[in-house]
Amino acid sequence: YGTPIVTLEPGERKSARPRKVGMIFSGGQAPGGHNVAAGLFDALQALNPDNRLYGFLGGPSGLLDSAYKVLDSALVDAHRNTGGFDMIGSGRTKLESPEQFAKVAENCKRLEVDAIVVIGGDDSNTNACMLAEYFLQNDIGIQVVGCPKTIDGDLKNQQIQVSFGFDTATKVYSELIGNIQRDANSARKYWHFIKLMGRSASHIALECALQTHPNLALISEEVEGMESTLDDIVGQIASAVRERSEKGFNFGVALIPEGLIEFIPEMKALIAELNDLLAANDREFSAIAESERRIAFLSERLGSATAHVFDSLPAEIKLQLMMDRDPHGNVQVSRIETEKLLIVMVERKLEEWRDKGEFNGKFSAQSHFFGYEGRCAAPSNFDADYCYSLGYTAACLIAAGKTGYISSVRGLEKSADEWQAGGIPLTMTMNLERRKGRDVPVIRKALVDLASAPFATFVAHRELWRRETRFVYPGPIQYFGPAEVADRTTLTLQIEQQG
Repeated sequence: YGTPIVTLEPGERKSARPRKVGMIFSGGQAPGGHNVAAGLFDALQALNPDNRLYGFLGGPSGLLDSAYKVLDSALVDAHRNTGGFDMIGSGRTKLESPEQFAKVAENCKRLEVDAIVVIGGDDSNTNACMLAEYFLQNDIGIQVVGCPKTIDGDLKNQQIQVSFGFDTATKVYSELIGNIQRDANSARKYWHFIKLMGRSASHIALECALQTHPNLALISEEVEGMESTLDDIVGQIASAVRERSEKGFNFGVALIPEGLIEFIPEMKALIAELNDLLAANDREFSAIAESERRIAFLSERLGSATAHVFDSLPAEIKLQLMMDRDPHGNVQVSRIETEKLLIVMVERKLEEWRDKGEFNGKFSAQSHFFGYEGRCAAPSNFDADYCYSLGYTAACLIAAGKTGYISSVRGLEKSADEWQAGGIPLTMTMNLERRKGRDVPVIRKALVDLASAPFATFVAHRELWRRETRFVYPGPIQYFGPAEVADRTTLTLQIEQQG
């Protein structure tokens, strides 16, 4: 704690002793990861041709199992500017116990690896910080440097403008949304409900809305802030359907964040109670085979308020809420078809209005989930350059003897030759949270700031987008041509810097 922000400045080239450096990809895939490896490799070679780079296989588990491959120029060159993490793979094993740290140290010492680069999101970089702290406390002599990765865009703060992969993923999703909007505006008979990745934050949904101008885009953070009920949200969508139908527009597009269901206060309470019930009654519940009896078992044991919400849901969604929990006991929201839930409930609402003579239009809906399509795409020019710069900077931080830092490249709204490289102490990105009865340091996920300029821009236009058909069709990612076309950043970043 208390180490300073550092920047890279022009200086004299100095000879550097040969180093052996290890790297891992940790967590979900994000476009540009291979370019981080390329930048790291090139910088190490520039510092000393005898430097060696080890890629540990399958993420953090590779460090624990000492499973690795030596990254040479042929392997690195074959993966430059490509998507995915298939060069060495990734994994979600958490490095958080002293026993794990000791095992990593033992394996690295055997290979004479004295620096590790962790390429991951907030959890992975939290683990990187704790690993660096352990090595320092025990005078082990292994440096640890992180790189900010996640397509969700929730690893950002005053020092980190954006995590890599967000630019590419949102451009891929926006192309797909634009294609669907073109179809909707051509056929003029369907409402398309599109769920987008982003469990904890709605940055992807917001950016895609700014790029494509859909008729509706729900922002989870706003839903939670307004304490909207499920019925409120259904009413909002149904009202848009009715309003557009009255203009002769029996079609539209609605964007839905993956994690929306956990931001609806009454659904959040229901999920929390279900988590506890399933944990406390695991053996008895698992012995029940029939779906209807499973539903009844839980409904009878829920509190009155949560039982009312549970009973109002379609049977298919009830069953999805009962599915196996993740290793932390949490519901796997990506497997809950929120987009289909909303379609069913909007249909119900419209039928109620039709019976009262309050709706005479047509409503037919299609559902989509865009997630994995964007995680391993070929990186945009921005992500290709940004990732290479992050990897190169990580090597420079290692050469300067730094540990417990995350590679930083700022000024990203400018052309790449004006970017500023350096390092941010990982502790500067962390805060204390209460977990399992004790305070622990973690990197806080950055949610959509409802006071931010990008959200304000969205709010200023969404009423018009809802009433009219002002769709934008971004088309595929451009890699060649004028810089303002091929090298443009996300609208979120542009608006943030203008504000």
